[in-house]
Amino acid sequence: PEFLLRARCLSASIAPFPESGVSMKFAISREALLRPLSLVAGVVERRQTLPVLSNVLLEVSDQQLSLTGTDLEVELIGRVEPSRVDEPGSATVPARKLMDICKSLPEGSEIILALEEGRAILRSGRSRFTLSTLPVAEFPNIDDGQGDITVSLPRGTLKHLIDATSFAMAQQDVRYYLNGMLLELTSNLVRTVATDGHRLAVCEQAADISVPEAQKLIIPRKGILELTRLLDGSNELMTLTVSGTHVRAQTGDFTFTSKLVDGKFPDYERVVPRGGDKVIVAERAELRQVLSRTAILSNEKYRGVRLYLEAGNLRVLANNPEQEEAEENIALDYQGAGLEIGFNVGYLIDVLGVLDADRVQLTLSDANSSALLEEPGGGDARYVVMPMRL
Repeated sequence: PEFLLRARCLSASIAPFPESGVSMKFAISREALLRPLSLVAGVVERRQTLPVLSNVLLEVSDQQLSLTGTDLEVELIGRVEPSRVDEPGSATVPARKLMDICKSLPEGSEIILALEEGRAILRSGRSRFTLSTLPVAEFPNIDDGQGDITVSLPRGTLKHLIDATSFAMAQQDVRYYLNGMLLELTSNLVRTVATDGHRLAVCEQAADISVPEAQKLIIPRKGILELTRLLDGSNELMTLTVSGTHVRAQTGDFTFTSKLVDGKFPDYERVVPRGGDKVIVAERAELRQVLSRTAILSNEKYRGVRLYLEAGNLRVLANNPEQEEAEENIALDYQGAGLEIGFNVGYLIDVLGVLDADRVQLTLSDANSSALLEEPGGGDARYVVMPMRL
């Protein structure tokens, strides 16, 4: 019938054309593929403006498979050695689907991936999956230009700095330069700073680096979160290359690249309170537990708690619109004048969660001034929390 003929013609006209001259075939163990694939797929957003950004780029040479994922702001390349390469080549395949298939296969499986007539065919045991592909030429490459400065840092140093400050990054602030972290590189010192306008986190450590002039890089929030996944507490070196618009990190088999935020970070040193006359020292874990319990009955929206400071004691009170109340007391090292001050309890708990020391030092001046939290006697990290009117 005529309508069937039209349907066949229509389906033929929209059938995808295979990429001419492209061929690829390699074998790899499930575990060897999963580690780089899971990290690279983390960069890929579920909703993309360009269809090819939902794909991961696979490039196979004689002895290496590289996987690339990007969202145009952050790019991650992972490299692994296949168990066998029959045909070098390249293809882009849906990142999430490929990862889900690999995860669902039995442990120890061998995967054979081939490009046949423009489709990616994955075989493992008695399983066979056919995945769509998009042209490799459409896959974007972050052009970071020539690197101006290169330094090497232990992975553990950078991990500590990021872990100590990343919680204070803004998430969707109109002040776009707050939706990320400031990374400062100066000779023999590395510093990270994050703030959302209500709290500030600063951490610095000595490092064996040399730069001609101080570098102040604002790395976007997503870049920081993806970079953290590549870091561990080891002394293995990571190479950072800085250009005018990008930062690139090379560690092991991974290359991470992120655009830098074009903006001016606030002068954080002006925010750090000085001259506070009320210095109290408390057991960090105990204070965190007290605040966490009190927070249960705080206002769910504003999360406010009142702190009543008196000689040798800190009283913590919270209430909510349902007329419910919580009160806790904790012994302190303090013999000065009394003070009543309000805080967002979540901000205090966050700081107490990242401090390493057994005890915490709080420096206060009055009910309208910010609190400074740090290790007793100072440490490599400082935290500032603004008060709340309650």
